Amino acid sequence: MLISLKYEFLFVHIAKTGGTSVRAALAPLLWRDPLRWLQYACNRVSGLTGHKLGVKLPRHAKAVAALEMLPGDVFRSLYKFAFVRNPWDLQVSSYHHIQRERPHLLAGITSFDDFLAWKLEGERAYHYILDASTEPQWDSLIDLRGRCIVDFIGRYERLADDYQQACQNIGLPKIPALPHRRQTDRRRDYRRYYTDRSAELIAKHFAADIERFGYQFD
Repeated sequence: MLISLKYEFLFVHIAKTGGTSVRAALAPLLWRDPLRWLQYACNRVSGLTGHKLGVKLPRHAKAVAALEMLPGDVFRSLYKFAFVRNPWDLQVSSYHHIQRERPHLLAGITSFDDFLAWKLEGERAYHYILDASTEPQWDSLIDLRGRCIVDFIGRYERLADDYQQACQNIGLPKIPALPHRRQTDRRRDYRRYYTDRSAELIAKHFAADIERFGYQFD
């Protein structure tokens, strides 16, 4: 999550939706915020204590966290936006991300179907890298009553265009270039990873996203 009081925006970073690139583009703007140095100092101190102070919003914090923590007038003044992604494609991206950066987590996992069953159905210990992408994306955008509290929902499938639109809506005097971060060498279409069973698992687990955002497997 990124918050800028100077430019009055809040970016809700949903995992595996291009958010790392959006953060890289917009984060430098935060240094112009009047309270940025104080925020930076608090984050550093929190990090030194293992984040026991609870003064930092996590990277993938939900919009409701900002709603609950910020003064009401401040929250209302912010232009709130996020990006979402086809759930079937997102899980393939998660699989490759973990293979690349946390391969030890996949010990004993021999196929993509096994990965999904272990990640979404099995009993296992919580792990941030895994569980950041196990909940419906819709849950990151709503309040405790289930009402959407963001102003703009962009799509990963048209990330560059929707990023430009969000920046224009914010009213940035100059739109920062959007870098391409965490590139993957994946070449296969996401649909080729799935069996009928695993495709249906995603359809059921992420039914809220499929209904709200109109995604389909094909």
